[in-house]
Amino acid sequence: MPNVRLTILVGSYAQKYYLNHRVERSLTATVSNFDTYLPDYFPLVHPSPLNIGWRKRNPWFEIDVVPVLQSIVRESLL
Repeated sequence: MPNVRLTILVGSYAQKYYLNHRVERSLTATVSNFDTYLPDYFPLVHPSPLNIGWRKRNPWFEIDVVPVLQSIVRESLL
């Protein structure tokens, strides 16, 4: 896949594997500092229904992170 522009890291296992020593102290910290890993990686929380509580405790995710991801994906389709 020679045209890969962004790798989305879904969940802590993927983040630990790909970010290695660059991963933050927690998944929440890594996701909240997503811009640190751009343009190569975009760390996200797993979209499991079990994470509804996490999303409720972290409303910044829907406000700050999701729109940036949407914009990046939209731009990559042009």
